[in-house]
Amino acid sequence: MRLRLAHLYPDVMNVYGDRGNVIALRHRCEARGIALDVRGPGIGDAFDPAECDLLVIGGGEDREQRRVAPDLAAKGPAIRAAIEAGLPALAVCGGFQLFGERYVDADGGVLPGIGLFRMETRHPGAGAARATGNVLVRTEFGEAVGFENHGGRTWLAQGQAPFGAVAVGRGNNGADGTEGARTANAIGTYLHGSLLPRNPAVADFLLGAALRRRYGAGAGLAPLDDAAERAARAEAGAIARRGKGEGAWRRLRGLAAGGWRRGD
Repeated sequence: MRLRLAHLYPDVMNVYGDRGNVIALRHRCEARGIALDVRGPGIGDAFDPAECDLLVIGGGEDREQRRVAPDLAAKGPAIRAAIEAGLPALAVCGGFQLFGERYVDADGGVLPGIGLFRMETRHPGAGAARATGNVLVRTEFGEAVGFENHGGRTWLAQGQAPFGAVAVGRGNNGADGTEGARTANAIGTYLHGSLLPRNPAVADFLLGAALRRRYGAGAGLAPLDDAAERAARAEAGAIARRGKGEGAWRRLRGLAAGGWRRGD
């Protein structure tokens, strides 16, 4: 079997080693005898999401988001339609923000998103503290661990499912306990780390959805020995829990700061 992965803007949106998500997916495919063809469409490149089985976009700072936002907006309707039809996707940090409806940056500039996730992200200003540190999230895939470092505060619209509930860390906004977003087979998250090497259940969810979409409902993934991945996740979770007191203080400050919600 063979899968085709589109890694959007790999030369621009790749902070904190987000390329590691693609490396993890390739490793888990090769261990099962599945070929993974990776292409990296950049700014100005033609791209048809119907020609891929899996989509990944990493994070970037405001400067990088400003560079890719117009191009992503042009590609957005086709990407959104493919994901709504079942294309699995992972959008991290800056990519996650641009998969929402809009991002209002620290200078008040508005970057349009593709509207896949019903949410808005606002940067509270240059003087505001960043959401930084280890994160532990309760998800349908079990506990997910990662590292967050973002200035924007993301607020989900009513009815938009999150990726999970924050146990340790700030998450989307430090106030409502949500982390990331989930629509169909697409996951948006602030978790770097990279996310997938230490959270193999999330990686296999994406790969399994890609296989079934291409080869039919009977296509499945052979089990792998994930002892190393489980150990890494357990250690990361222990580190996050040891820093929980600091995270709780940050959350109190976030509650005091408030935020935007649709309908306010």
